[in-house]
Amino acid sequence: MLPDCLSAEGELRCRRLLAGATARLRARPASAAVLVPLCSVRGVPALLYTLRSSRLTGRHKGDVSFPGGKCDPADQDVVHTALRETQEELGLAVPEEHVWGLLRPVYDQQKATVVPVLAGVGPLDPQSLRPNLEEVDEVFALPLAHLLQTQNQGYTHFCQRGHFRYTLPVFLHGPHRVWGLTAVITEFALQLLAPGTYQPRLAGLSYPGAEGLAHPQQPLVSPCQASSTSGLNKGL
Repeated sequence: MLPDCLSAEGELRCRRLLAGATARLRARPASAAVLVPLCSVRGVPALLYTLRSSRLTGRHKGDVSFPGGKCDPADQDVVHTALRETQEELGLAVPEEHVWGLLRPVYDQQKATVVPVLAGVGPLDPQSLRPNLEEVDEVFALPLAHLLQTQNQGYTHFCQRGHFRYTLPVFLHGPHRVWGLTAVITEFALQLLAPGTYQPRLAGLSYPGAEGLAHPQQPLVSPCQASSTSGLNKGL
């Protein structure tokens, strides 16, 4: 059963769980920050995502992401980075008091630290937003109930020259596939928001920044040889 994570009690529980890590992480430098917007779409709890512009340069153009970007020297901390970038990308102003806390950092392939900032942004119609078309092609929301359904959860084995590197979660059957670090951050958020309801599908799920997470005792398939309809192989 999906917990009422949008209730005052749910928010207070999350804030308490995140308080210690938030205090530590806000005091540390980072390369980038993203906002994980928890919203209500027609009364249904959801996470808000963006589709990065296909006109951008770099390998992540056209990918699903959370709003965010590189830390600017003028930013006070990672929270301000995430809030500034969200307003620049989506025209969505999120007050700092709506920030619930900071999730576990993740690390890109260049070992740069990316800090996810969880915030409640209230009732929202994604179609009413006016994104910066230089950065964002589309804005969409995925209900938590959709993300929590096992048939919408998969995994990606990342390989390099035929050798297994690591496995990441992937979320399927929405308007766009959620994968990579965005899927990792989504998993962190689901574990916080729906404790006992969301369970990572793979034992020993290995990705940067995942140390200490509990996983069910389910064996991994052979590296780089996944044979699941929801499993994907990705070469580097």
